[in-house]
Amino acid sequence: MDDNGNYNNYNNYSNYDNYNYKSYNRPPKKRGFFSYLVVALISAILGGIVSSYIAPTYLYGKILPMPQIYQDISASNRPINEIIITPTDDYNAVTAVAKKTINSVVGITTVVVTRDWIWERAQEGVGSGVIVDVRGYILTNSHVIGDGKAKSINVLFEDGQTTEGEVLWYDTLLDLAVVKAEGSNLAVAEMGDSDDLDVGELAVAIGNPLGLDFQRSVTSGVISGLHRSIRIDQYNVIEDLIQTDASINPGNSGGPLLNTKGQVIGINTAKIQTGEGLGFAIPINIAKPIVEEVIKDGEFINVYIGFNGEPVEVFERRVGIDIEVDSGIIVVEVIPQSAAAEAGLKAMDVIVEMDGTSIESMTSLRKMLYNYRIGDSATLKIIRDGEEIDVDIVFKSF
Repeated sequence: MDDNGNYNNYNNYSNYDNYNYKSYNRPPKKRGFFSYLVVALISAILGGIVSSYIAPTYLYGKILPMPQIYQDISASNRPINEIIITPTDDYNAVTAVAKKTINSVVGITTVVVTRDWIWERAQEGVGSGVIVDVRGYILTNSHVIGDGKAKSINVLFEDGQTTEGEVLWYDTLLDLAVVKAEGSNLAVAEMGDSDDLDVGELAVAIGNPLGLDFQRSVTSGVISGLHRSIRIDQYNVIEDLIQTDASINPGNSGGPLLNTKGQVIGINTAKIQTGEGLGFAIPINIAKPIVEEVIKDGEFINVYIGFNGEPVEVFERRVGIDIEVDSGIIVVEVIPQSAAAEAGLKAMDVIVEMDGTSIESMTSLRKMLYNYRIGDSATLKIIRDGEEIDVDIVFKSF
């Protein structure tokens, strides 16, 4: 740069442009044997991955034809006892069951009047029921209709109709009741067979949990257990129940428990509040003969033997003696002029069987009596003074 600020020597830097970088050629690098070995190993590994995983999973049968070896394995060489489960089957079954049966589920509202000293108090209740006959016969729980104490009963059908209901029959120990309500074009639920159940099979519950705001809610689960027993109070136990993990809440009581065919296999009755997924239903086969007779005759007449008794273990604890019988019902008192008295039953007899079926509780005995009618006979196997004898009895009404 001169005194005037000009860069007089700038053009001298242009000589760098004449330098030819391309004229320099790097000699080729020789590859050793080790390099080829590494490449071969990597290629072999990649080829194995493609042939053993990617091709069978993503290519064969989709982009490339299925090799014969895979066809043979998937067909003729399949294990004989292999069970193929399609996950979507259960979901489709629940939808089909709901569509088939939901119209036959009703809501039941009640008013029960209780007296506390001189005061009367009205309590409202909500439950569920299932239509079992087109003429308006509805099966539900006894506790849903206040165990016969309801002052008023209203039935809400699926189409919005509401009508008064009449209690035709109920039993507090079985926790079952039959209600009659007038309606038109009623959908009737199909009855199933509760003796043909397996633990693990699908179960669907429909009802009105927590009131009519959630009416005809559908929940699903499995049959968790069979022949379960739960204590409902100090003296009574409901036996032979179906256990399910399908969600059952207050208001579901009286609603149906259904199988995959949409058939009623039980009437939902209780839930253990201290645990999750512990719901119980009364097997429908217990209710079938009762419902049939109520529909036919308008009533169900219970037969009875005519004695007061209690389970052997309860009697032994209460009295403090060992009667040396493992199980059964001990006769505490025989009612005069009853079927038991006419058959010759005595106090301290232990009833262990009726027509070949073991008896372990008063509930199980009473449940068996629903299969008999007035005038029917049965054979009781009893233990008397350490000896086993058979006693024939003819049933009478209360």
